Amino acid sequence: MTNLLEVHNVRRSFPRGGGEELLVLDDVNLTLKQGEIVGLLGRSGSGKSTLLRLIAGLARPQGGSLTYMGAPIEGPAQGVAMVFQGFALFPWMTVLENVQLGLEALGLPQAEIRSRALAAIDLIGLDGYESAYPRELSGGMRQRVGFARAVVVHPNILLMDEPFSALDVLTAENLRTDLVELWGNGKLPIKGIILVTHNIEEAVLMCDRVLLFSSSPAKVSADIAINLPQPRDRTSREFENYVDQIYVEMTAKRIERLRQAQSDTGTNMELAHVSPNQISGLIEALAAAPYDGKADLPDIAYEQELEVDELFPVAEAMQLLRLAEVEGGDIKLTHMGKRFADGEMNERKEIFSRALISHVPLAAHIRKVLDERASHSAPKTRFLDELEDHMAEDAAEETLKTVVSWARFGELFSYDDDAASFSLENPT
Repeated sequence: MTNLLEVHNVRRSFPRGGGEELLVLDDVNLTLKQGEIVGLLGRSGSGKSTLLRLIAGLARPQGGSLTYMGAPIEGPAQGVAMVFQGFALFPWMTVLENVQLGLEALGLPQAEIRSRALAAIDLIGLDGYESAYPRELSGGMRQRVGFARAVVVHPNILLMDEPFSALDVLTAENLRTDLVELWGNGKLPIKGIILVTHNIEEAVLMCDRVLLFSSSPAKVSADIAINLPQPRDRTSREFENYVDQIYVEMTAKRIERLRQAQSDTGTNMELAHVSPNQISGLIEALAAAPYDGKADLPDIAYEQELEVDELFPVAEAMQLLRLAEVEGGDIKLTHMGKRFADGEMNERKEIFSRALISHVPLAAHIRKVLDERASHSAPKTRFLDELEDHMAEDAAEETLKTVVSWARFGELFSYDDDAASFSLENPT
């Protein structure tokens, strides 16, 4: 098969304070062959959408190269269309006018513009809604307009940036099924598709290959071929095996990075914002039947209706706090995790507080500073400035926000948001 797209050793960074750069993509490589759907799977913020912008020619890399149909991408490429998560429709235009927009930019005759737009609307299942405005449509119907607007220009490559994530579960499932059916029947005037997602089952359901993205900075950590005929049966053992394989791959690499961060960065370890309620909820779910302390990640994700972006940060927080162990696609409560599940609120707070002091260096650092100061208080900037020496501003804010949330639950120290100040309620 012919390569529609080749991405070689691409690097992309963004400026940050102090003249430094935040590296988002590093040494990224991928190909898209004619007739393929390739999925880019990873947590939000891992650089997948940035890569799509580079492929679309909306931004330029600092290193590496991108080649489309044998030519370097040096600006917006004709024959590459995109479907966005947020629909991106013009509210003052009808369905027909929204779909015609891309064709008008090509300067085609008006009769051809109208006939192709009507055909695209019919193809995508919106026949009869040509004169409707976006406000009159459901979320799923608005996204169908987005698909029609993209396919009407007959692109060689369709880029889809989490196109189903803003939809409810049933609507998203219906739209995925229709899209795969149209693709399989050769009815879509498209040669290849790149799908950005953080939904593992969605990737296995739709894609011929799934590229797993690590983060900070993003790299392709695995390239997994999905050798299943379409349409695919979610309940088949083969489908479940691919889902399990991806969970194992993703958790192994994430937990390895977490352990490395614990040993290398100390107080400078980035923390995703996970609330104590989320941690408590997952611990309680694991402790209850049928899991009794241990579960496959795909099973608990399905049972709790959690996406990867929701499940993995909570599982990683539990691993960090030594309340659970994540290994080989499984999550298992530790002895302290089981004690937490069985304990009353005061015991839970005590367990959580000890875990913070022992396993979250930033929390222990803040407590030590507060203990040693005569006033038993310190401004937020005292710790935020330290974090920003080692991570981006938004990551520093999120890390500090997470530690504040955990410390409040464990009653380790207090934080006054109005005064932007830390303190001890009962200094010893």
